[in-house]
Amino acid sequence: MCRRSNLLSMIDAAPAKAYAFLLLPGFSTLGFSCALDALSLANHHPSGFKYYRWRLLSENGQPVEAYNGVKIAVDSALCPLDRNETLIICAGENAGLSSTKTILSWLRREARRGGDLGALSSGTYILALAGLIGGKRVTTHWEYKTALAELLPDVIMEDTIFSVDGRIFTSAGGAASMDMMLDRLRRDYGNDLATWVADQMIYTSPRAYSDAQRMSLQSRPEVRNPKLLLAMQVMENNIEDPLTPDEIAGVVGLSTRQLERLFAKYLSISPKRYYLRIRLEKGRDLLRQTDLSVTDVSIACGFKSLSHFSKSYRAAYGIPPGLEASGGKVMCSNRT
Repeated sequence: MCRRSNLLSMIDAAPAKAYAFLLLPGFSTLGFSCALDALSLANHHPSGFKYYRWRLLSENGQPVEAYNGVKIAVDSALCPLDRNETLIICAGENAGLSSTKTILSWLRREARRGGDLGALSSGTYILALAGLIGGKRVTTHWEYKTALAELLPDVIMEDTIFSVDGRIFTSAGGAASMDMMLDRLRRDYGNDLATWVADQMIYTSPRAYSDAQRMSLQSRPEVRNPKLLLAMQVMENNIEDPLTPDEIAGVVGLSTRQLERLFAKYLSISPKRYYLRIRLEKGRDLLRQTDLSVTDVSIACGFKSLSHFSKSYRAAYGIPPGLEASGGKVMCSNRT
């Protein structure tokens, strides 16, 4: 009874908060559903109050096909939003191809309303193309982070499940959308409603925005040695200008031979091979998600020669980097 009274005192005579979800082709149904269901469940609270209302939009008003082939009908095409309506961009694969001139112009115009702007997964990239998140702290799905960080140096990329910076809020997508929306429920109506909705979702441990997207190295059962963890982190932090094995060993306080033994014991790989692997992984992300040339990618990954990069890439992935680069871009092909 006390909880219900507290909630009613907060919403007395207040209208339902309005949301608009812009669905882009290839969007993630998981991220979208987690976000929408949080609002929907709030409206089923025993208080009987309608806390939220929402509508679904697409560029032309037609159903939108998600990455898994499911088509979602929408309420309307792009239209003027209410002054206090919160917009959330739902994207996923091929976000750049979906960022048409019409959508970007509409986003810039609607941003002038001063309402909150949100994004799920690669929707963060759409906000960036529209010029709406310069200097902001944002996040996106970890698969797209490399491309965004490389192409948008004025955007502060965070490796968190969601970020909030003023009226801009962004999520890594997937289940992280649920954490982000529970946080918004908490801000809107207090902890009681957010906790009730989490219970309805059977979500017993909602995460804070600062939680990392992937299991940390320290949490992985195969990696528990502190010296090994430090060496791996040193490599991650020095991709463009790789260190020598001797330099890495010196930083972590080991001999080169001791470092080799650690990698062999815990990872069954040499430090040199592990370092090469993470540099090539970054290269593959950049080739798939950006329009950078193969030469630029090789430089960004610390290769002194294009031939060395190409040979190593083909050995690791079975195709030359030029062929990878000629495929469809996940993030950065756009029609503006």
